[in-house]
Amino acid sequence: MQIYRGGHPARLGSHGVNGQHEYRPVYQTSLVDPAEFWTHAAEAIDWDRPPTQVVDAAARPVPRWFPDARLNTCVNALDRHLPERADQPALIYDSAVSEGSRTYTYAELLREVAEFAGAMLRLGVRAGDRVIIYLPMIPEAAIAMLACARIGAVHSVVFGGFAAPELAARIDDAEPVLIVTASGGIEPTRRIEYPPIVLRALDLATTTAPRNVIVKQRKRFQAIDFEAPREAVESSDTLPSSDRTVAARWLDWDEAVQDVEPADPVSVAATDPLYILYTSGTTGKPKGVVRDNGGHAVALAWSMRNIYDVGPGQVMWAASDVGWVVGHSYIVYAPLLVGATTVLYEGKPVGTPDAGAFWRVVAEHSVHVLFTAPTALRAIRKSDPEARLARPHDLSSLRALFCAGERLDPATYEWAVDTLLADRPDCPVVDHWWQTETGWPIAADPLGLQQLPIKPGSSSVPVPGYRLRVLDAEGNPVPPGTEGNIVIGLPLPPGALTGLWRDEPRFLRSYLEAFPGHYLTGDSGYLDDDGYLYVLGRSDDVINMAGHRLSAGSIEAAIAGHAAVAECAVIGLADELKGQRPIAYVVLKEGVDIERDRLRAELTTRVREQIGAIATLHDAIVVAALPKTRSGKILRKSIRQITAGDDYDMPSTIEDPAVLVALADQILSGRTPIAPIGAPDADPA
Repeated sequence: MQIYRGGHPARLGSHGVNGQHEYRPVYQTSLVDPAEFWTHAAEAIDWDRPPTQVVDAAARPVPRWFPDARLNTCVNALDRHLPERADQPALIYDSAVSEGSRTYTYAELLREVAEFAGAMLRLGVRAGDRVIIYLPMIPEAAIAMLACARIGAVHSVVFGGFAAPELAARIDDAEPVLIVTASGGIEPTRRIEYPPIVLRALDLATTTAPRNVIVKQRKRFQAIDFEAPREAVESSDTLPSSDRTVAARWLDWDEAVQDVEPADPVSVAATDPLYILYTSGTTGKPKGVVRDNGGHAVALAWSMRNIYDVGPGQVMWAASDVGWVVGHSYIVYAPLLVGATTVLYEGKPVGTPDAGAFWRVVAEHSVHVLFTAPTALRAIRKSDPEARLARPHDLSSLRALFCAGERLDPATYEWAVDTLLADRPDCPVVDHWWQTETGWPIAADPLGLQQLPIKPGSSSVPVPGYRLRVLDAEGNPVPPGTEGNIVIGLPLPPGALTGLWRDEPRFLRSYLEAFPGHYLTGDSGYLDDDGYLYVLGRSDDVINMAGHRLSAGSIEAAIAGHAAVAECAVIGLADELKGQRPIAYVVLKEGVDIERDRLRAELTTRVREQIGAIATLHDAIVVAALPKTRSGKILRKSIRQITAGDDYDMPSTIEDPAVLVALADQILSGRTPIAPIGAPDADPA
């Protein structure tokens, strides 16, 4: 087997790019002969020890990819590009909330990464040690991640601004030797001081405290006295007092990298962990998703050219956060693995300063591919329904707009196509679906292979490597068009999780035991006759009405198509007769004034016409905003709990707690009584 080496990561073996190979044969090859398929894909990576075995099918709990190979992910992302791309922009930092913006060439970024890696080595960090990165969207976040990869340390990025208990839970589980943080993060209306949160988290943590805390001092924040961080940080009566908290040495980032010897890369096994990324768990304890080095590099490099059609010198902007999986995969690692330019944006889709912010970034940096969440598009649409703020900006560089994170409802898709990109019919809007656990897309329109027809409401077709099936509760395949549990046949492709950090029983219980031989995604949906996937929502978002299983996602799609509706959330309300009835919480577009009874009647009609008589909408309630996570997902579970009158906790991932408090007040105060729309209707039940 010949493994490609030589600094040209665009090479794809036999698969080709830009429509040179049709999707179906490539997909079938990936399932029939996965070893051959991924052997060719692995040619895009520089290996210290090339793999002679592609997959170890006997490994447990899941097969392992490239088990005898060695590499360094940082070398593949930076070092190997220098002969051709030393002066090419690697990372563009664009801040809409601070005075700082900067472009790093590949040579400059490598220098910064190697110096910080050297600083970590000087502090005793070694391969296999865990490092928690608790930073806002600043270049140091990407630098710290790549520096960990350079020396074989395992990074665990925690979303900047997470509360102290959440940070403490991750400290307890990962047991880091170092925490990397900053003086604070900047939001449109406030600043979040990070050191007090870190201090509190260290006090709450029950495991051994990390030896060191490195802090990046930012402008507009109070300077920290690193000899006495507790006294220097803006204090409050909630700050801890235990000796364990102050046992860690606090260091200034800029001083830590002074006069340091830049670190050489450390060769690691392809199966060694690159990072741990925690995702919410149903038991309250976060799940530490583990990603390996080798499979991760191969899968992301393949995805860049074959799914996103992005190669060397092109600009990709994933409008996410490094604290989420999108930020790991498509802000930091994937673009750099293929020699592209990545954009790291500190700001919001609206409010920094307005709904034209995204289009300014696209125009200023000649972005080729934009990847964002549907909720961001809905926020822009709500604020600027005619997309007038996009018109002053030159979007001619944009070749594709990808969405993921929540289902891209047909109404938002049509707005993006017909209004936002009305003069760009050659720029597809692509909904695609993946999870923290998979690390890269499960279903998508593979633009680099063959651009397929787009079906609004569908995340397109299964990506090569993913054996997608839809099963009923007993594990039997369902016919096309029938909703069921979306699962992935084992083995999972390279790049997917290899387990949960130090918790194999939970890994088996959460993902592998429900349907033996399959990975349980936890989402419900269906495949149509053409093999297109429709993801309708989490399995627990299904509404059981009079024995009929109704998808909350399909009802939301019907409601979102109304001209007055900006976005909505549908949940099931307990009903003695029907079991559950759907209730909709609706946010109107800005400037829309519609009589509430008329809106309810029109929404009820839309749901019946598009789904059927069984789908009788119980009520439609207009609210000012919907509670969401910081990654843009609507907190439907919290809405269900409030609607049912159950106790609820403030989710740690919430973007704006005031939105949930206002919704709860609106429901519980009786200002919006939850009552059926009109008289009871007859239905097939």
